[in-house]
Amino acid sequence: MEQQKLRELLETLHQELAQVVTVDEKTGEVLATLKEDISKLVEGGNEAAGEESLMDRMNDAVGHFEEEHPRLSMMIQHVLDSLSRMGL
Repeated sequence: MEQQKLRELLETLHQELAQVVTVDEKTGEVLATLKEDISKLVEGGNEAAGEESLMDRMNDAVGHFEEEHPRLSMMIQHVLDSLSRMGL
């Protein structure tokens, strides 16, 4: 059940990321990394999520998007919360 909810969150987050207009180089890098990480999570499930650096990058993305894209930041935080509940 939790795995299905995570997949739905990841798909929604991926759609939201696609709608963000890249303003600067740093935002473009963060978006590209998040899209790649989401693909890994969807394809690899728990194994891909176990990487500590992945969690760090997602936490960094929350901070990066907090001011200009609060909805996106909130969605990333929901994904992190779900991963945490799953023990990842």
